[in-house]
Amino acid sequence: IKVQQMSNSSSITQFLLLAFADRRELQLLHFWLFLGIYLAALLGNGLIITAIAWDHHLHTPMYFFLLNLSLLDLGCISTTLPKAMANSLWDTRAISYQGCAAQQFFFFFCATAEFYILTIMSYDRYVAICRPLHYGTLLGSRACVHMAAAAWASGFLHSLLHTASTFSLPLCQGNALGQFFCEIPQVLKLSCSHSYLRELGLVVLSAFFFFCCFVFMVVSYVQIFRAVLRIPSQQGRHKAFSTCLPHLTVVSLFVSTSMFAYLKPPSISSPSLELVMALLYSVVPPVVNPLIY
Repeated sequence: IKVQQMSNSSSITQFLLLAFADRRELQLLHFWLFLGIYLAALLGNGLIITAIAWDHHLHTPMYFFLLNLSLLDLGCISTTLPKAMANSLWDTRAISYQGCAAQQFFFFFCATAEFYILTIMSYDRYVAICRPLHYGTLLGSRACVHMAAAAWASGFLHSLLHTASTFSLPLCQGNALGQFFCEIPQVLKLSCSHSYLRELGLVVLSAFFFFCCFVFMVVSYVQIFRAVLRIPSQQGRHKAFSTCLPHLTVVSLFVSTSMFAYLKPPSISSPSLELVMALLYSVVPPVVNPLIY
């Protein structure tokens, strides 16, 4: 049986992604819709990157981390949406085995690094509002570069472990994925009985790290709001809230949808719900983030 499982896994040369529609007219409609969304994300994030890079007044820790966030947003949406657009345009569902592994690696890399950048941004806001006299010391240029590098390196390591673990599993449940890109839970559904427990353990471990980061964000914002409410002037409170609420909105959208997608119980799983959740955490944030900020 083990030999047969390995044979089935090694015989898979491509995966079939979820089609958004069967009718040709709807496929073309999806292509143009996704093209508009993708161009909006490219324009919005590109403008942020260009403005921060060229304007010396924006060479501050807050905008440095926002630059990193925009780069990762572009990475996330560029990993998933172009392939979905190409499949809709050419009326196909196929993605190669290597292409699926690469898509999963780069998406998980960008998404994980983005979560760590969002955590660092909450720390930046905490220091700016709660400990303003120590801002220059705690968030100097060298410290900012080190924190950003740690976020990118952590995302790379997480993604490398998950991709290697997922694609080393024997697959014996066909090659059709119930998602428009190569998502880890969808590949795990194709694995043989009990062989997915190792990767499931890695998912739980990553979820623990993400939960710790989320708790850190919550504690930071509790301290921030306590400090803001003590500001005597209404204008000062408004200015403080205006720098925090955009970040809190982005965090809430990204964290809630991604955690639901990866940690939801099987009893409430449905193809349409999984598709909506995937769109909310993989496509919507890169488009909405530039508008929010």
